[in-house]
Amino acid sequence: MILRYNSINLLLFIFVFLASCSSIEIFKEKTEFAPYKEYGSFVIINKEIGHRGFNDTYLDALVSDELQSLLEAEGLQYERENPELVLRYTSNEDPRQKEVYNNRFPMWGGRVWDPWMFDPRFFNQQDMVSTKNYQLMQIIVEFIDPKNDKILMQLTAVSEVTNAKDKKNKALKSIEKITETYKIHIQTK
Repeated sequence: MILRYNSINLLLFIFVFLASCSSIEIFKEKTEFAPYKEYGSFVIINKEIGHRGFNDTYLDALVSDELQSLLEAEGLQYERENPELVLRYTSNEDPRQKEVYNNRFPMWGGRVWDPWMFDPRFFNQQDMVSTKNYQLMQIIVEFIDPKNDKILMQLTAVSEVTNAKDKKNKALKSIEKITETYKIHIQTK
C-alpha cells in the first residue's frame, strides 16, 4: 500500500516537473466572438497565396505542414474552395541579448575562504557578467470564420531560441500547443 502511494507521488512529481519545464508560452490575444459550432474544414491562407510566415523557407514549409497535419488529425479536412475556417500565421523573430551572472562561489553561497575548494578561475575577478545572444520567436496564428468575417481567436506562442535546431523544434512544439489550445477553445462552446 505504501509502495503504491510512493509511486503515485513520484509520477505526480515527474508530471509537475516536466510541465513546469515548458519554455513555450501561449497567449490568447484576440477573440471577436465565441465559437458557435465545431468546424469541419479549413484552409491555410499562407499556403494558398504563397505568403511566407517565416524568413526561412524550410521552416515555413515545416510549420505549414505541421499545422495542416495536426488539424487533420483533429478531424478537420483541408478544403480550398469553401472552408469553414481560414488560418493565417506569421512570425516575429527578434534578436536579443541578456546578461548572465556567473556564480563566483559554485559549491554553496557566499563562502569566504575554503582551502579544499580553491578555484583559480575566480581569483582577482571583480565582474563575472557575460552576455548571451538569443532570439525571441513569436508565432501568431489567426483562426478566422469567413461566414462572419471575424476572428474566432488569435493565438501567440512565445519562446526563446538559441540555435537553428532549437528554433525548428520549438516552432513545431509551438504549433502543437496552438492546436491543443484551439481544440480546448472549440470544446468550450
